[in-house]
Amino acid sequence: MSLTDENADEDNPYLRAPPTDFDPVDELSESAAERQAEQLREAIRDHDRRYYVENDPIIADRTYDALFARLRDLEEAFDLSHPDSPTRSVGGEPLEAFETVEHVAPMLSIDQSGEADDVREFADRVRREVGDVDYVCEPKFDGVSMEFVYEDGSLTRAVTRGDGREGDDVTRNARTIGSVPQRLHGDYPDFLAVRGEVYMPKDAFQTHNRERIERGEEPFANPRNATAGTIRQLDSSVVADRPLEVFYFDVLEASDLENSHRDELERFPEWGLRVNDRVEVVDDIEDAIEYRDRLVEIRDDLNYEIDGTVIKVDDREAREELGRTARHDRYAFAYKFPARAEITPIVDVAVQVGRTGRLTPVALLEPVDVGGVTVSRASLHNPEEIAEKNVNVGDTVRVQRAGDVIPYVEEVVEKDSEGHYELPDTCPVCGSPVERDGPMAFCTGGVACDAQLRRLIEYYAGDDGLDLEGLGEKSVRQLVDAELLESVADLYDLEREELTSLEGWGETSAENLLSEIDSSREPPLAAFLSALGIPHVGPTTARELAREFATFEAFREAAKNEPERLEGVDDVGEAVAQQLQDFFTSEANADAVDELLEHVSPQEAEFESSGDALEGLTFVFTGSLEGVTRSEAQATVEAHGANATGSVSGNTDYLVVGENPGQSKRDDAAANDVPIVGEAEFRDLLNERGIELD
Repeated sequence: MSLTDENADEDNPYLRAPPTDFDPVDELSESAAERQAEQLREAIRDHDRRYYVENDPIIADRTYDALFARLRDLEEAFDLSHPDSPTRSVGGEPLEAFETVEHVAPMLSIDQSGEADDVREFADRVRREVGDVDYVCEPKFDGVSMEFVYEDGSLTRAVTRGDGREGDDVTRNARTIGSVPQRLHGDYPDFLAVRGEVYMPKDAFQTHNRERIERGEEPFANPRNATAGTIRQLDSSVVADRPLEVFYFDVLEASDLENSHRDELERFPEWGLRVNDRVEVVDDIEDAIEYRDRLVEIRDDLNYEIDGTVIKVDDREAREELGRTARHDRYAFAYKFPARAEITPIVDVAVQVGRTGRLTPVALLEPVDVGGVTVSRASLHNPEEIAEKNVNVGDTVRVQRAGDVIPYVEEVVEKDSEGHYELPDTCPVCGSPVERDGPMAFCTGGVACDAQLRRLIEYYAGDDGLDLEGLGEKSVRQLVDAELLESVADLYDLEREELTSLEGWGETSAENLLSEIDSSREPPLAAFLSALGIPHVGPTTARELAREFATFEAFREAAKNEPERLEGVDDVGEAVAQQLQDFFTSEANADAVDELLEHVSPQEAEFESSGDALEGLTFVFTGSLEGVTRSEAQATVEAHGANATGSVSGNTDYLVVGENPGQSKRDDAAANDVPIVGEAEFRDLLNERGIELD
């Protein structure tokens, strides 16, 4: 029985003004617990429908949370798990992979164009084949299309569109979306397969992107990318934490079909399926064109992305008569919107924290086309430039791309705010005070700030550091979030079991990473100095410092107490010498370096040339070598005139592959036609030139 029946209030106390002062769980009998759990499930489903479908909730969020928590407690205490329970929306254990399944009915594409004459031509063809018809006009959502299958009212399957014939079974993820009912309401068909569009609301997308930026993570390019990346997460608990919604817009197959599309859409809310309130029925194609033009004008006011309108023949018999091609249904046509160009409003500002603690404000934009690329964020550079341009949230701005890469706000086109944006006084990631240095602003939290820690580890492991394959942005973020890394030194305490317990890590990837880390325990001094991430000390400056001081202790002593000695080194002037002194006299930095030196022993620098037998050659190394470290092999080739770099490019002459090599460098070598040689071949190459690798 549905809770919308006349006597629902009497049958279920949790529908209207529900009590939340529950008796202790351990005082309930099993039968009483079962009864209460079933009432809570029914009530929560009804509250979900009222909230997501009707936009008319009748209880407060806090009350809803109390009902939900009580149901969860009952199910756990009495082992009352149920496939339709709302508690399944919190996610489960991560999957290893998705199963590919065939759709109930093909999910085909539709013809589309941005020209009104093409829409009229579509209508002319329809009229020739089936006569005059009514059309249903709907927004064309820019999300992820999916099939939802209900049997006897229960959700049994949710599948991505895939190639239109089959897709990925993402049912566990779909169950975590609030607007996906686990069970239908009312008088529903015994079997129902519907098509819906999963999307991320624009305001939720901007909030989510802001949080990602402030955590030091790469933001999503647009709401559709965010949705697609979320719905295919192997860990459904991640999906549950992200703000996804669904609009349902078509019946793929049902045991009891309606005569028209408009009738189907009218039944959807009765069953608990959320439909869009912008749907209209017209009897003339010119009205459909005018409908699209009206939506163009209000698209920026909608809280979901649309990129056009869909015009569908209403009558189902006419649809069947029109048929389909191999790729698209012939009863529908998409009238596309023109791309937004360069001018767009700023909806929010996020603050990104870099490796050195520098705060960079980032404008979050309504997605806009800039030179053929969709842009949803742009740099605001620094507080001084923000003040000069008088930019703030709510302003409409012109966006450009510097060197076709980095988008930036060029100017304010329409001022809709008061004043300009002000950077916060505390770090958005760790809450530490923010200090100004001329036009720049810096977080004072150091490695206690998660954003700085992640970026420092990424740099330490990157091409300009110790070149540890397998430690990119994603894996570092995962290790920090799992609290396995609270400092760079923690890399050397990682254990295989800790890694393999994480999503996406197997025995091989864990072993490869641990091997990479172990091989970095005796790095060349120059590589170690660069890896520390000291401001203005990259590989070139680090090499000059290593050449001058030979040992790490000699260098550190000079940096702390004799900065004037540093000023005579190539690439080091007064400003860089001051940066070095500031770095090593910082108590937090000193502690972090000392902790790192418990695991790492930088090697004494030896720069005497051993000849030019390898002059003009460039080597890249991956994997571990027998009898020597990779750093020693790099030092050997450099001593004989060659270059040793951390990444493969078209200028690389050889990629030397040892045990447990990384895949990315081999892929880059194949893409650039770079010869790949094993350790034996590498030693032969050196021997031919009179060089021994010890």
